[in-house]
Amino acid sequence: MLSLLANVLNISTPYQMLCVKTRMQLETGKSSLGLVGTLRNIIKEEGAGRLYRGLVPPLLLEAPKRAVKFAANDFWGKTYLDIAGETKLTTSLAVLTGCSAGATESFVVVPFELVKIKLQDKTSTFKGPIDVVKQVVAKEGVLGLYAGMESTFWRHVYWNGGYFGCIFQVKALLPKPETQQAQLFNNFVSGAIGGFAGTVLNTPFDVVKSRIQGTTRVPGVVPKYNWTYPALATIFREEGAAALYKGFVPKVLRLAPGGGVLLLVVEFTLGVFRQALGPPYI
Repeated sequence: MLSLLANVLNISTPYQMLCVKTRMQLETGKSSLGLVGTLRNIIKEEGAGRLYRGLVPPLLLEAPKRAVKFAANDFWGKTYLDIAGETKLTTSLAVLTGCSAGATESFVVVPFELVKIKLQDKTSTFKGPIDVVKQVVAKEGVLGLYAGMESTFWRHVYWNGGYFGCIFQVKALLPKPETQQAQLFNNFVSGAIGGFAGTVLNTPFDVVKSRIQGTTRVPGVVPKYNWTYPALATIFREEGAAALYKGFVPKVLRLAPGGGVLLLVVEFTLGVFRQALGPPYI
């Protein structure tokens, strides 16, 4: 149920933002067209339908990704509470739990992200998702579908750490809710702020991930973008610090409000489970 609701949530967010974000991150050089310029260029040169290229992988990914994210967050939360001998999460444990959930989630995400990036690249000639999988496996083997695993790992570690850690901290600062409406408001605000914070932290790693996964591998040639932290240094040196935040605007427009609505969905679903199964462990 949780996965289904989260899936509906993400389908309802503007998918065009994913395509625009990818294009902005794959664009090299110090100059940038920005959100509006990139969107206008795609429509002018390739047609509005191009904005929906690569739609299938994210849609297929949403349900398993959200299920793994929150199941892992629950598992790691309980594990760290036992290790620390605590009965309630602290800020540091919330961040550690979120980072661990993100690391777990990243293993599910990589192949879907790879296919999406390959399809959304401006120079892409793939016929569709299946064609991407076939060609990548034929040229690089099954492990080729996990190109960018390391950068995806860091992307999700930082986003989830920022998201769950911020939610915990913001909820503690907000007035204690006296009504159901106030509880919903607190959840949305803390989730939205958490989504914003997670996006600020992880965008540089998302840029690197897109560059790595968008690179066509040539046998015997070491790719320019290969490992996360050296790639971050390369982009910073050649394109400036601002390049590490390419695609930030379309990304945050999805993930900040999306983080708020996602937390509403999760809290509602957990409330149903609490009533049916009794109080949770934490």
